[in-house]
Amino acid sequence: MPPTMPSFLDKLCPRADLARRVAALPRPVVFTNGVFDILHRGHVSYLAEARALGGSLVIGLNSDLSARGLGKGPERPINRAADRACVLAALESVSLVTLFDEHTPVELLKLVRPALYVKGGDYDVETLEETRWVRSWGGDARALPFVDGYSTSALVARIRG
Repeated sequence: MPPTMPSFLDKLCPRADLARRVAALPRPVVFTNGVFDILHRGHVSYLAEARALGGSLVIGLNSDLSARGLGKGPERPINRAADRACVLAALESVSLVTLFDEHTPVELLKLVRPALYVKGGDYDVETLEETRWVRSWGGDARALPFVDGYSTSALVARIRG
């Protein structure tokens, strides 16, 4: 008997299928994005809180190319996009994960059209282009409180130290 694939792999969604897959999700849809390189307690708490704000949570995950363009260092991301996507998809709070190569997730947002766009408290959502787009179709944007003491960059530095 061949091994069965983990069910969380069903949460991985190519961009071409995104609009159709989002249409089947419970409402309201919450959207967030990020690199999520080395998943830690801060990430997991943030994602659970984001999901609690709606019926489903869609994550736009920076591809490796996109992540390298964010200035986090030449060796980042540590984990490849496919691996980061699988780890996120395995979380109970996550409904779908899709990748993006662009600098921002604006094009994904136009496909998903979430009711709520969420970022961590280290962002000023009022200055983000993403916020303007989400509000253009009647949605909103919110920054969730940053969980102090948890940072991938600090964790990488500690490992290397």
